[in-house]
Amino acid sequence: MGETKQSSHSAAKVAVVIVAAGRGERAGQSAEGPKQYRRIGGRAVLYRTIEAFSSHPSIGTIVVAIHPDDTDLFAAMGEFTRDFIVVPGGSTRQESTRLALSALAGEAPGVVLIHDGVRPFVDAALIYRVIAAIDAGHGALPALPVSDTLKRGAADGTIVETVPRAGLHTAQTPQGFPFGPIMAAHDAAAAAGRDDFTDDAAIAEWNGLPVRLVLGSPDNMKLTWAKDIAMANERLSQRSAFPDVRTGNGYDVHSFEPGDHVTLCGVAIPHTKKLNGHSDADVGLHALTDALLATCGAGDIGTHFPPSDPQWKGAASHIFVEHAAGIVRSAGGRIANADVTLICEAPRVGPHREAMTEALSKMLRIARERISIKATTNEKLGFIGREEGIAAIATASVVYPGDVPE
Repeated sequence: MGETKQSSHSAAKVAVVIVAAGRGERAGQSAEGPKQYRRIGGRAVLYRTIEAFSSHPSIGTIVVAIHPDDTDLFAAMGEFTRDFIVVPGGSTRQESTRLALSALAGEAPGVVLIHDGVRPFVDAALIYRVIAAIDAGHGALPALPVSDTLKRGAADGTIVETVPRAGLHTAQTPQGFPFGPIMAAHDAAAAAGRDDFTDDAAIAEWNGLPVRLVLGSPDNMKLTWAKDIAMANERLSQRSAFPDVRTGNGYDVHSFEPGDHVTLCGVAIPHTKKLNGHSDADVGLHALTDALLATCGAGDIGTHFPPSDPQWKGAASHIFVEHAAGIVRSAGGRIANADVTLICEAPRVGPHREAMTEALSKMLRIARERISIKATTNEKLGFIGREEGIAAIATASVVYPGDVPE
């Protein structure tokens, strides 16, 4: 795994508050309930939002604020890939956020992100950008420059003036802050009887905490109206005559060192040497992780699991594959096939192929017949031929929602 620059917050995990206690009246009535529980691509909006953060390696504790009447709706969304805290929200978004922040006070994280439950298309890159911009004296807000001409209207419906758009931005979430200052700002606003702030950055600014702008994402839209939900559902659900099938490749190599076994594709194989690496050095799973991430432009294994981070020392590499598969699924992808070729003179892979196939089937949650594991030698040539290490090549095919771009 190669070296990758990382945020200073990666060693101490970042907490997240997801606010989802609203009634969503502007989206109209639905048998599925408020808009955060309406289904897009077969899953509730809120489910997709939570999973987007659950699959991110920098995220620690997640707190979700829901309406007290929505307990059954929340439970009906299905099983999640990780645990989190659920708290009852208040009568306003501001109050719900303060209650959720209070649930974190015991652990007092260094940094917290606050996100709208109805922004399900937040991506890993945006989360990284926000985290990187936060420090002890600044919050961070993802935003997009205003591109439309702005008009100020009068009560009678006529235009009063054209508003210069230079320097104007539309705010998004997640908005990130040092935990202590944003908790203090919310408490101060509550004590002052102020409940009119439209977002958390406004509360931070009011209480003297500067907030930096970072680049948002056009895809990170807030689902407000019924048409927004319909468009999101179409985006995730549609299949055409030209499906969006993507193929990713991965390559990895590790040298030998003294030891008594190697781990390949999740299976420990007795051997006279072991592979050298920061994790368990499973060269097959490392290549497969990169192949999966490549199908949705999510970087490489070093982006998500930097070897400079001590928490991954000796880690089992199935963690990396399952994380990459989670990112693929959060983007709406379905893993169609995984192919791994191991290149080594020894040990023999054939006797362990069935166990490897079974291990990958569980990691990827796909059928065994969609997995291929092969092995070849290097005909005694090069470092592999001299039995100095093992290499692996992996290919993953993933079907994503929507059409192939023109």
